[in-house]
Amino acid sequence: MKLFRMLGSLITAAAVSLFYAVSCFAGENGVIDSGATAWMLTSTALVLLMVPGLAMFYGGLVRTKNVLGTMMHSFVSIAIIGVLWTIFGYSLSFGHSILGGFLGWNPDYFFLKGIDESIVNGVPEYVLAMFQGKFAIITPALIAGALAERVYFRGYCLFIALWFLFVYCPLAHWVWASDGWLFNAGARGVIDLAGGTVIHVSAGVSALVVSLFLGKRKGYPETVVMPNNLVMTMIGAGLLWVGWFGFNAGSTVHSGLDTARALTMTQISASSGAVTWLVLEAIIFKKATSLGFVSGILAGLVVITPAAGVVLPSGALILGMLSSIACYFALKMKAKFGYDDSLDCFGIHGVGSGLGVLMLSFFIRGSWMAEASAAIGTRWTNVDQFFIQLKGLSATIVLAALGTLIISFVVENTIGFRLGKAKEMAGMDHSLHGEHGYGMLNVN
Repeated sequence: MKLFRMLGSLITAAAVSLFYAVSCFAGENGVIDSGATAWMLTSTALVLLMVPGLAMFYGGLVRTKNVLGTMMHSFVSIAIIGVLWTIFGYSLSFGHSILGGFLGWNPDYFFLKGIDESIVNGVPEYVLAMFQGKFAIITPALIAGALAERVYFRGYCLFIALWFLFVYCPLAHWVWASDGWLFNAGARGVIDLAGGTVIHVSAGVSALVVSLFLGKRKGYPETVVMPNNLVMTMIGAGLLWVGWFGFNAGSTVHSGLDTARALTMTQISASSGAVTWLVLEAIIFKKATSLGFVSGILAGLVVITPAAGVVLPSGALILGMLSSIACYFALKMKAKFGYDDSLDCFGIHGVGSGLGVLMLSFFIRGSWMAEASAAIGTRWTNVDQFFIQLKGLSATIVLAALGTLIISFVVENTIGFRLGKAKEMAGMDHSLHGEHGYGMLNVN
């Protein structure tokens, strides 16, 4: 027993010493905050969890013959963007501004070689780089919802690589780098806590452009496309909801009051969006659907993504409700205009988050507005912020639309983008991957 007590004492002493060493380790830029670092590590894992969540969400909505190919679109982004982010993506997004804040550049960040001992605001820069890298991974994966069931896998891989380089990295620098041109716009810059412009609007607009470029799926809309597994879609939506807490609350880049606010507003808005969609279906169809419920969840999540750090609970409730209504009718308009955004990336992410980017201006807490006014020495109003937000939204739309159109043209005319009719009718799983999602069945 004495031996066990001695061993226990030694282990306890070693653990305390190790905790003290980790907490007080000084790098080039300061001292590690173990609490903030632990939360940022957790948030990074939560955001990565969203990618398999997205794969399940999208995978359940397509036909059986395309379930694996569709899920591969999400998973392969982890690998491709993960490599590109390490090589040069972090540098282009968060390096020193060139060209007046339009692009980042820092060769020391290539291969992340310049951050090995760097600590930023108490958090190792490796953690911050990996957290931001997960944002870069999920953004092009969102676009996959618009081109589902009708693209070459090789074409998709080239598309997301080029899109990441020429659309995502510049946008991330504009909005989130301390010397990016939209970060410095106006008194406090464009408010975008976790990617309303950089992620959801850019992906939504790109989804609309690429769906128009590729054209409709064979037989659409005459042939009704039925989801193969709504159970999987609901599980995917649940994973997205959980992961979104890391997405938004992690974007405060510390562990404190702002973190609690962002997490709370995320929960409130998602709940509000889901309830509103159910009410709409109850009024119009006299029934509630699982697909409508998860669509409402996403509508509430995307609208609060830029706003979670600045609005109050009442604002989160209203934004979730407004987004759900706007997204509901945006999906109805798709049939009227006749474009084939297969899984409604534009109707949810583009419309919902675009609404959030603008409307957050009118729900900002008073203390934030007071700080903004004090910072510039004059009164800063909600209308002033609205026009800054409009500037950021407009710039995002232009870059995403033009960039996506050019990239789509390049991919189609080099290695091919749109599947031929025979391969499309056979399904991506069989024709591109030689596999079947459910046993050996190949249901058309």
